[in-house]
Amino acid sequence: MKTKTNITDYMRILILLFFLSTIATGFAQKKVMQNEDKALWNRIRNVNISNSGDYMLYALEKGEKDQSLQLLDIKGDKIMSYQRSKRGQFSYDSNYAVFAVNAWKDSIREMKRRKVKKKNLSKDTLIIYDIEQKSLQKIPNVKSYSLPEKWSGIVVYMLEAPKSAKKDSAKTKVKDTSKVKKKKPKKVSKDNGFHLVIRQLSSGIEDTLKFVHSYKLAKEGRHLVYATSGIVDSLGGGVYHYDIDKSLSTLLLTSHHKTKYPQLGISESGKRIGFVVDADSTKSQIKKPKLYAWNQGESKAKLIVDSKDNTSNLLISGDETLHFSKNEARLFFGLRTTPIVQDTTLLDEEIVNVEVWTYDEPRLYTVQELDVKKDKKKAYLSLYDFDKNKMIQIADTDYDRTQYGDEGNGDYAVIGNATPYQLQRQWTAQLPRDLQRVDLRTGERVNLGTKVYGGSSISPKGKYLYGYSRKDSTWFTYNLQTLKYKALTKGRQFYNELHDYPDDPYSYGSAGWTEDDSKLLIYDRFDIWAFDPDTGNSKNLTNGRASQIRYRYLRLNTEERSISNAENWLLSTFNEANKYGGFASYNPKNERLKNLVEVGPYSYERPWLAQKDKKKRLLFTRQSFTEFPNLWSSDISFKSLKQITDANPQQNDYNWGTAEMIEWVSLDGKPLKGILIKPENFDPSKKYPMIVNFYEKSSNGLYQHRAPSYGRSTINYPFYASRGYIIFNPDVHYRDGYPGESAFNCVIPGVTALIDKGFIDKENIGVQGHSWGGYQIAYLVTKTDIFKAAESGAPVPNMISAYGGIRWWTGLSRQFQYEHTQSRIGGTPWEYPQRYIENSPIFNIDKINTPLLIMHNDADGHVPWYQGIEFFVSLRRLGKPSWFLNYNDEPHWPLKWQNRIDFNIRMSQFFDYYLKGAPKPIWMERGVPALEKGINQGYDYIESDKE
Repeated sequence: MKTKTNITDYMRILILLFFLSTIATGFAQKKVMQNEDKALWNRIRNVNISNSGDYMLYALEKGEKDQSLQLLDIKGDKIMSYQRSKRGQFSYDSNYAVFAVNAWKDSIREMKRRKVKKKNLSKDTLIIYDIEQKSLQKIPNVKSYSLPEKWSGIVVYMLEAPKSAKKDSAKTKVKDTSKVKKKKPKKVSKDNGFHLVIRQLSSGIEDTLKFVHSYKLAKEGRHLVYATSGIVDSLGGGVYHYDIDKSLSTLLLTSHHKTKYPQLGISESGKRIGFVVDADSTKSQIKKPKLYAWNQGESKAKLIVDSKDNTSNLLISGDETLHFSKNEARLFFGLRTTPIVQDTTLLDEEIVNVEVWTYDEPRLYTVQELDVKKDKKKAYLSLYDFDKNKMIQIADTDYDRTQYGDEGNGDYAVIGNATPYQLQRQWTAQLPRDLQRVDLRTGERVNLGTKVYGGSSISPKGKYLYGYSRKDSTWFTYNLQTLKYKALTKGRQFYNELHDYPDDPYSYGSAGWTEDDSKLLIYDRFDIWAFDPDTGNSKNLTNGRASQIRYRYLRLNTEERSISNAENWLLSTFNEANKYGGFASYNPKNERLKNLVEVGPYSYERPWLAQKDKKKRLLFTRQSFTEFPNLWSSDISFKSLKQITDANPQQNDYNWGTAEMIEWVSLDGKPLKGILIKPENFDPSKKYPMIVNFYEKSSNGLYQHRAPSYGRSTINYPFYASRGYIIFNPDVHYRDGYPGESAFNCVIPGVTALIDKGFIDKENIGVQGHSWGGYQIAYLVTKTDIFKAAESGAPVPNMISAYGGIRWWTGLSRQFQYEHTQSRIGGTPWEYPQRYIENSPIFNIDKINTPLLIMHNDADGHVPWYQGIEFFVSLRRLGKPSWFLNYNDEPHWPLKWQNRIDFNIRMSQFFDYYLKGAPKPIWMERGVPALEKGINQGYDYIESDKE
């Protein structure tokens, strides 16, 4: 039987369907991201998991705003949060969280605007949070603080200097065991130091040490060493040992009020102390410090090395850090040459200011100039042997690079001399060394080799010197006892298989050594291999090559020196074919390899492991283009995964985007991969504007999350995808001598392959890149008109003039870059003049028809600023549409917040105008005249375009 439905029922159904569709449309509608929205995204910073594994600390940072500290339990339940905080850490027993708090950044900015002096700005407040009691203590005016690394119970903090030293008196018990008679100084030093407070965390009881200039806290023992200023009240100026359990200070050495203590050192147990004393109260520029040491049980410190008695004519260094060997039998310190004295009687107009550059000096003058401060502090490592009461000089002015093993307990050190090869480094970018072995018991030296290429290190127990020589692509070991050399990988491919530089290939690195220096673990492209360091016998532990899975060892304990032969290893995995990341475990006993996480389209970062947790709980991040790298918790087997944070829930409100991998073939027949970003609401039947952004090879970052930000040099992918752009990031494979042509051969067929898919608006394609990417773009636009607009950051249009330039951040000549590294020419301009011409856009600049936005800053330390100027003034000479952005006093990219925002606004306006038909901004129409610099930015649109 059929039921009749009247017209009223139909109307009700239609109204209901319309209502439901309206709701669905409302829910589906997402925001298009604007430039100001980039400031809404949080970053997770300073992640810390407690030793117990029960708690976690991290900071949320939003743009330039104040960080907020978050304290959660391992399940993700919030315990506490605190605004404008920094330097959060747990006590060793995991019972307390300690961090510093300052005034709001906005309030500090306002104080600066009112010209408040720096000394009157807000000072930090120390917060001590009792996790179990959920209570906190606030301590204002704290300059710095320290927690013991290997034990619990106290926090040590330094207060800002008191206003009057004379009104303060020390409450600390002082035991003076020195026989030096104290004399009251005629006056108190203006620099009276600070108050150092030792606070018991559980009781809150404090002990204050007055007028402290510096201190060091023992890593494992309940001791510290500190130095005070001149004699004030009852407390003598000098160096003190402080017993934390007894709240007792013992004077180790007293001195007059002008004495300085540039270095303090304390052993891990606190049973030994060393310090450098500069007691010269004259105005002499040449100081002759002395080295003192104290051993527990002694009444006072003893002089162990005196500069004036040193047979090597070197002085004790006040700049080299003092440190003890693990067994505390040795104190390592530095010796330095006599400083060069300036004639202080000369007036400025009497001083000759000339730079004399010499053709055969080892270091280019520009490098020397940058190294002046470092050279003035340069020290040569030496040791004092307490058992033998003997000093041994390890390094010297020729062999100045030193390394040793077994945390200073070992028998040998290796010293290196690179001076004979410094000059050739200017064009080779490699620095070989002559090497010698030093017996730390006697000081005896033995030659290991001359002109040894590649970096080298000493094994954890100090038995071997090992490294990778790029010159013959070989890993090697030196047995430091037998002096036997072994080439471990000679003739085998443990070097970069995808190497495309005109230079010796790099290695894939090593995981380190297993216990007792028994095996060296070396990486090839995919696997971990175990090598016997004496015989060279090897074994593949992971066998990932067949499945194209790359395995790498993860060091979870920052103090780990060797890899366990008994406990499971945690490995990262990466599938080169589909770019999936993951974790695996390897059991060194039964040699079993096991995947720990389900394979999927994600990237993972190295985990943080709780160091004293039997459950071995850890934190890690998982990310993809659509998934922010939030924190997850798990045990080390990854069986109980749980997402802990949701730092950016607002992402769901925005049209975001998706990432996928595409493949094509270059013009010279090489298979290539790249990343394609599509808008979230992508419709294959529509035509989309596209921006091509690339550098070298980026496809391994397919599942990397790119949060909205005011990037300093590149487009922000989610921002442009949200606004309806497609982004293409192609890999480039290079041929020696032809970097520009290589970029063309790889990028352009990738672009045309996408056009063939039907959803790219071929009339509205842009390209953007910076530095090496900026150069390639400058080259491409001389060879093709496929791009409607281009942004080229810090480009090199003229390889000939750039070849002889200086990288001002390092002082190095740029020659090596063109002959052997990124620029890939493969030789000098006099060897390959045609290559330099063919690869330089300046010689084909008249062929450019693409409007260009160029950004190059006048403090660029990587690419000479004049390169950007050459490019722009040539375009200007030819009447080519072009704009030049120079952020004054900024380096290779804008770092200041306001400049990064400005760059992002101008770049988006530039591309929107050319690729989407948006109105033209005023700055593109008439620039920003010098009279209006810093006043009118010209972001507004010209009236005719608005209409």
